Amino acid sequence: MFSIGIVCVSLFYFLAGCCESEVVEEADMRHYSHLSLAGWHHEKNGSLDTNFITVPNLVAGSPSAEESSAPGWEANGLGKDWTAVRRLPQALIIGVKKGGTRALLEFLRLHPDIRALGSEPHFFDRHYSRGLNWYRSIMPKALDGQIVMEKTPRYFVTAETPARIHAMSKEIKLIVVVRDPITRAISDYTQIISKTPNIPSFENLTFKNRTTGQINSLWSPIWIGMYAQHLERWLTYFPLSQIHFVHGERLISDPAGELGRVQDFLGLQRIITDKHFYFNKTKGFPCLKKPEGSSKPHCLGKTKGRTHPKIDPEVIRRLRDFYHPHNQKFYQMAGQDFGWH
Repeated sequence: MFSIGIVCVSLFYFLAGCCESEVVEEADMRHYSHLSLAGWHHEKNGSLDTNFITVPNLVAGSPSAEESSAPGWEANGLGKDWTAVRRLPQALIIGVKKGGTRALLEFLRLHPDIRALGSEPHFFDRHYSRGLNWYRSIMPKALDGQIVMEKTPRYFVTAETPARIHAMSKEIKLIVVVRDPITRAISDYTQIISKTPNIPSFENLTFKNRTTGQINSLWSPIWIGMYAQHLERWLTYFPLSQIHFVHGERLISDPAGELGRVQDFLGLQRIITDKHFYFNKTKGFPCLKKPEGSSKPHCLGKTKGRTHPKIDPEVIRRLRDFYHPHNQKFYQMAGQDFGWH
């Protein structure tokens, strides 16, 4: 009888333990299933809707040493918080003006592992005196593993910026969108006259002396297109392996191909593909089929794709002659021929 009593008591505790285990497991899983990850969304990939995601700790007791020491994780009563923080950028689109930098930035913001500032901060050329803490404070919050980036096309042609960026980070990745310098100059002029319509004609501003045909290389729309001269400064501080050139013409004709190469350069999975684009015949530019957070197609604003003024073919010919040696030197320095003949 004594033995039978022991067996009964043991059986009772065994069954009670199983039931309790099932109740605890069911309760934990029910808690897990009700957690909302709605905040895990990149609105235009410029800002996070929430700063953290709570993941339940399904194992009773304290977190392990490995868990508690993991960066970005903080233990609480129910689980852990993975917190997005502001960091200095790991990649920059540094140029060039009217090359397609805005299009590139908008396309890249589709990638879930890219956190890009929407506006141009002009930190390294205009606001450097504000310091790196200010620069970090305006960056979008990012999780570990996401790449923070911004674009300011003027960086490429500003003498002080390579040294300043190098002082911030020696490993930073630099992206330059280049375009036929003549087409770029005309696009630049088109933007200028939209704001100041009473300036002289493109032809008059292009030459120091129209009679002799001497090109005014100090006029900004011409000067910016002398890519080799600007690149030389960057190569003093950064190896060519840290600089990626986006072909501006191919960014229009084959956006998915160019974006694929940029994603490779940044060490990211090729998530942005041809399924994201369609060609808008009216604007003459590729547009996004479904940008982040929207079910409607999206093209760049009215300031993109303006109709260029017609330029005297003789002026175009003289500019071709002027840019030819600059282009050849740039091809040699960049290690690729962009075909601007």
